[in-house]
Amino acid sequence: MAVHKMCVVLGLVALAHAAYSAAQHRTYLRLTEQEFTMLPPDIFLQCALGLLITCYGVVNVAGNFKEIKASAEQDNKTWEMLANRQGFNIFHHRGKALFQRRTA
Repeated sequence: MAVHKMCVVLGLVALAHAAYSAAQHRTYLRLTEQEFTMLPPDIFLQCALGLLITCYGVVNVAGNFKEIKASAEQDNKTWEMLANRQGFNIFHHRGKALFQRRTA
């Protein structure tokens, strides 16, 4: 688990350094009055590797994933339990008054 957290930290540091390097490169191009076409390959590679390392660490730190199946949570329940809809049981209604047994 600690290895994966270190991957997240290392990846975020690499991304921050790539962003800082890209900003410095843009500043250098403005000072020398050159046109910006693309980032140097080393900055681009650092950004891509930082992103991959961060993604790897985040996915492994998150823990076990649940299944995407909609019925995965209901697999261990019986049909009687699934058919029981407690929200629709109403015990206080006027049918009690309409269908009372009348004693004479």
